[in-house]
Amino acid sequence: MYQEPIFLQPIFQERIWGGQKLHTEFHYTIPYEKTGEAWAISAHENGPSKIINGELKGQTLLHAWNNHGELFNKTVDNKEAYPLLIKILDANDNLSVQVHPDDQYAREVANEAYGKTECWYVLSAEEEAELIIGHHAQTREELENMIDQGKWDDLLRRVKVKAGDFVYVPSGTIHAIGKGIVILETQQSSDITYRVYDYDRTDAAGNTRELHLKEAKEVTTVPHETPQLTQEVVDKQGLTEKKLVEEKYFTVYHWDLNGEAELERTADFLQVSIVEGEATITTDNQTHNIKKGDHFIIPATIQYYKLAGNATFIVSHTS
Repeated sequence: MYQEPIFLQPIFQERIWGGQKLHTEFHYTIPYEKTGEAWAISAHENGPSKIINGELKGQTLLHAWNNHGELFNKTVDNKEAYPLLIKILDANDNLSVQVHPDDQYAREVANEAYGKTECWYVLSAEEEAELIIGHHAQTREELENMIDQGKWDDLLRRVKVKAGDFVYVPSGTIHAIGKGIVILETQQSSDITYRVYDYDRTDAAGNTRELHLKEAKEVTTVPHETPQLTQEVVDKQGLTEKKLVEEKYFTVYHWDLNGEAELERTADFLQVSIVEGEATITTDNQTHNIKKGDHFIIPATIQYYKLAGNATFIVSHTS
């Protein structure tokens, strides 16, 4: 089964802060005026991607994970949920300031399989665009007081970003994506968000969105810790591989293809997103054209494959 990549169709999510860039920059047919997220590689029950080729065409990635473990080198007795989730986010407005729990809190309190550690590769950013990443409180008491008093300018740590920047966001990190930024997010497969501040926005009915201050105070890391990443670069024939992060839950790479590269799958399965350019992928004498906006999995049933063309990829696997 599957001597070719497993290609996936994104699931789109409407968000109050979303826009149209998933259409204008990626040429997706989007269903909402404010389309905020494309769940590109997802087996989460809240939005599983649909398989669009091969024997499982029309089924979801969730179905494949649960019923065809051989594609993921998954043993029969492995009952864990699919581990990762890949999204593209269009922040046409500021996202809420939020924080995510770790695995233990997620399982014990939120009834989710995983907590949410994530990372962001900035695909595009307007001039002066910025992220919120971390806070300035030195103790939990100081954090709670600043939240209760709404001292957001004093509390929140802001960082300007540009296309090509990479940010690692461990669980417990207060964060927000700012207006004018499009990112590719690699995260644990979790849909838990504890909202800390939402700029007092209201929906069409005049209602503010729910905040989760009790939970946010409990799960936020104090004081904020800035991760130190070691990013290795390796040349592989016509492909330059930069390891963006290798941490407990995932390893993420930036691949820059200029020419041809013959490669070997070195993890149980690879998640691949093309973020720029066009190329071909050849496996077992089958060649597929691939382009910006395509997302696929190289399953455990493929050992060797060849890429050719000029393209940029974000690639991930479980660590």
